[in-house]
Formats: sequence, C-alpha cells, structure tokens
Amino acid sequence: MTGFRKLSLIFVTALLVLLFFIPLAAGGRAEAFSVSAVQEVKSGPVFVIPVDQEIERGLQRFLERGFEEAQNYGAVLIVLEINTPGGLVATAEEIGSMVRENAIPTAAFITGNAASAGSYIALNADTIIMKPGSMIGSASLVDMTGKAVNDPKLVSFWKSKMVGAAALNGRDPEIAAGMTDSSIVVDKPELGINKPKGQIIALTSDQALKAGYADGIAKTPEEAITALGYSADDIFRVEHTGAEKLSQFLTNPVIMTILLFIGIAGVVIELLVPGFGAPGIIGVLAFVLYFFGNHVAGFAGAETWMLFILGLVMLVLELFVPSFGILGLLGSASLVAGVVRAAFSYSHALLSLGIAFAAAAVVITIVAVVFKERGIWNRFILTESLSKEQGFVPVQEKTSLIGSKGISITPLRPSGTAMVDGERIDVVTEGGFIDVNLPIVVMKVEGGRIVVKEFKE
Repeated sequence: MTGFRKLSLIFVTALLVLLFFIPLAAGGRAEAFSVSAVQEVKSGPVFVIPVDQEIERGLQRFLERGFEEAQNYGAVLIVLEINTPGGLVATAEEIGSMVRENAIPTAAFITGNAASAGSYIALNADTIIMKPGSMIGSASLVDMTGKAVNDPKLVSFWKSKMVGAAALNGRDPEIAAGMTDSSIVVDKPELGINKPKGQIIALTSDQALKAGYADGIAKTPEEAITALGYSADDIFRVEHTGAEKLSQFLTNPVIMTILLFIGIAGVVIELLVPGFGAPGIIGVLAFVLYFFGNHVAGFAGAETWMLFILGLVMLVLELFVPSFGILGLLGSASLVAGVVRAAFSYSHALLSLGIAFAAAAVVITIVAVVFKERGIWNRFILTESLSKEQGFVPVQEKTSLIGSKGISITPLRPSGTAMVDGERIDVVTEGGFIDVNLPIVVMKVEGGRIVVKEFKE
C-alpha cells in the first residue's frame, strides 16, 4: 500500500504540474504568434491588378499601366488576380520579365485558371496563392487553331522558360517541364503526381499546395493579402478604363473582321456609286474604330494611320488621274499594310482581311448591279443621244444623187471634191484614185458620205 500511495502521489503531482504548465505554454505561444503577427504586418497601399483575359499586347499595356500606378503610389504589394486561358507566348515572356524585375513584391492570386502562358506569369511572381477549385498548368504549346505544336525546338524553348520560372522560387522543375512537354514522364507519388507519356500536368489548388506550386489557399484577395503578412486596409483595384474595355471588344478577331468588311464595302460603294453619303460615312467610321481599338491596345502606332490614309487617297486619285494602275496598286498595298500592321497578329489580320474582302466583294457587286445607272463608270461612257426631239437635225442624206454623173475638180485620193449636177460636193472613192477633170458617177450615199467611181463609157 505504501508503494502504491507513493506512486499515486507522484502521478497526481506530475499531472498537476503538467496541467499547470500547458496553459502557460499555450499562452506563451499564442502571445508570441500574436506579437510576431503584429510585427510582420506591413501596412501601405496594396494594388490588385486583374489578369482576366487572353494574354496579348493589350493585356501587357494594361499591366504596364497598373505597375506604373502602383509604383507612383508607393505600393508595398502587387497582387495579380489571374484567371486566363493563356495566349501569346512572346507577350507572356515580356509580362513575366516585368513581374520578375519589378521592385515591388508581387503575388499571383489564382482565382480560376492560370493555364498555359498564364501559369508562366504566375510562376514569375514571388508567391502564389490559389483559390479553392482553381488550376495551374496545362502549358503545352498550341497554334492559332488550338492544335498542339510538336516542333522539338519550340517545345524545348518553352519548357526551358517554364522550368526557369519555377526555379525562381525553388519549385520542382520536373513538374514545370511536365506542364509543357507531353513526351516526358513525371512520377512523384509523394506529391500525388503521376504523369504518363502523352499527358500534360495541370494542378488543382490542393495538388499545387502539396507540390509546392502554391504557397497558400485563400478565398478572397483580402484573405490572400492578410495571409502574406500585409494589411488589407488600403487596397486599390486597377480597373480597365472605358477606352480599354472598348478596345478589348474591338480587337476581338470576329469584331475586327466585321469592321474591316463594313469599312471596305462602305468606302468602295461610296466611291463607285456616289451620292448616298451614308455608306462612305459608315465605312470610314468602321475603319476609325478598327484603328482606334488596336491603337489603345498598343498594337497600332501613328504609322498605321498614315499608311491607311495614304492608301485611301491614292485609290481615290486612281479614279480620276490616269496612272495606268500604278496609283491603284500602290494605294491597295499601302491600305493593306496599314490594316495588317495595326493588328496584334499578322496572320490574324491577313485572315480577317481576306474574309472581309471576299464578303465585301459580293456586297459591292450586288450594289453595283442594282444601282448601275448611278455608277461612277457612267462618267466615262457617252450616253447622250442627238435626237430631233432635242432640236438636233441630222445630216440629210442626198439619196437623189445616186446614179448622177459629174466631174472631179480635185484629185480623189480617195477623198476630194467633185461637181455633180452643178453642185460642189465632198466625195470619196471606193478605194481607188481618180485624177482631176475625169468623169465620175455616184454609186451610193451613206448619210453624209457620198461614194463615187470613175465613169467609163
């Protein structure tokens, strides 16, 4: 019993001591966390910039404006709110370089998809926070039609870019390679990743967190900002301006094609069938919207406007100044060059221009046929007729002279003058020559033309 009592006493004493120190330890940790949190919270302007469209030069220009505003306001953090299907690799490279070299700490908050080139932009940020249900990866190269690009050089180049971006913050390079190259195998069971040959890695938020491709998960930008140790009291959200929103709409490939169709059809109809006014005004307005949208998006410079205007002027001059087609060719080349150079992609511009031109040609032909009496070609065709009703009296045919005889008073070679029935008249032979003072006879009369031949008895 004595041993048992001593053992019980020791056990109770140890238990009391443990119960006494657990709250102190817990309180000490809680206090320490609270203090460190207070010490680590950074206050100042936080800029949230959306990356919520296809990656092209218009987005790049918008981000450049957002980064510049953040720097001017003395921002302590930039949050890129990413939800994009990807886009142009060349533009993604430039945006990634801007993010990487920016002096302000930058975080990528993926709210939807950071696919393809979008994942490259995210990997260039200092930290990545993902919203539940979001995705990062699936960054294989595709062409304009969505078909996979299998050129080894291009795939290797893009893979090296993705791997380099992943290495910036110590992320597993093999996973980045697996996001771009379907020919490699990535087997990392400890990270829950098993990519066989022929597939591309795309990570959910949970998978990305486990694989080290996300630094945290948050539901809102404010929660992400707080988790990164910044105050959410001074948040600025960079929004697209009205001009940028209009530009984003106008630079849609379908809208660009429609604008080019309206512009070509309207201007050409006004030139060929003048007098309406409306087609010309609408056509010019369509071209203005085309160039305005691409100018705001950063695609078109002043030289594209000049090329287009110069081409239009030369086409108009071709209608009135004989140049053997030179002005027309130069004007067409200048107009096409202006349209193509204004677009973000030469291939897209040429495709849009081709479709627009074909559709416009059909409409122009229909309008020209329907309104043919008003066409400009009527200016070069003599349509006036001299009739008796208008007071014009035609030359009276002297048919009565047929068979009459006379004498040539000038050599007829083959035309000349003869005396017939006591009247001097202008005559012409059937092709031969008749000397002066020779007898002639009138063979036929064709309007004012009197045909004679030498009379031989």
